[in-house]
Amino acid sequence: FTEPNTGSDLASLKTRATKDGDVYKVNGNKTWITHPVRADLMTLLVRTDPSESGYRGLSMLLAEKPRGTDADPFPADGMSGGEIEVLGYRGMKEYEIAFDGFEVSADALLGGVEGQGFKQLMQTFEAARIQTAARAVGVAQAALELGLRYARERVQFGKPIFAFPRVADKLVMMAVEVAIARQLTYFSARQKDSGRRCDLEAGMAKLLAARVAWAAADNALQIHGGNGFALEYPISRVLCDARILNIFEGAGEIQAQVIARRLLDGTN
Repeated sequence: FTEPNTGSDLASLKTRATKDGDVYKVNGNKTWITHPVRADLMTLLVRTDPSESGYRGLSMLLAEKPRGTDADPFPADGMSGGEIEVLGYRGMKEYEIAFDGFEVSADALLGGVEGQGFKQLMQTFEAARIQTAARAVGVAQAALELGLRYARERVQFGKPIFAFPRVADKLVMMAVEVAIARQLTYFSARQKDSGRRCDLEAGMAKLLAARVAWAAADNALQIHGGNGFALEYPISRVLCDARILNIFEGAGEIQAQVIARRLLDGTN
């Protein structure tokens, strides 16, 4: 759903889908789309009602497409694009995509009724934020393990640097914060599995876990000293990977907004 000028502000979404007989013709641009080349099916948020400038004019299409290759990433007619080179988290390939008359069957309208796209997208956010929190916990755990291993092996002044209180304190707080983030993530996942509304818990888990991941990576790199700045040490990659976690699937500021709104509603 993300566009060059539309991130969290979905009401400003510009990509249009115009119905022409038994197909929708899609025109517009998307960006930060994950793994679109290898996908057979894309969920595509579009504006089907140009008279509605807000959320009500949005619809979701289930767009079938052929898989691409490195040489020809987007072989479908009316679709083109290129990979976005990123700082970290490079296992998730991100692309920008242009649609120029890309055709999607009218039967591929999710729910069969136009104007439901925003509501349908919102229903995915709880699960998306929980799984992003889980990923952040994994990054934080990796940083903790790397920092702990280095602190045990690195010897200064005749003893492992873990023996120095300031180093040990960093690792202790990292372990505490990772444990808290993990338990909050498990709790929000349990709420979701139980069929309960959990946007508050999911937002909290995502907000906390992303911050814990960044702090853990930063502290683990600090424990490595100058070596942490060298690409040969994996902690440098972990630091780069951690940064995006506070942005995608809802930036930290958006998570805080969601949490604040629920607190004002008296839901806590």
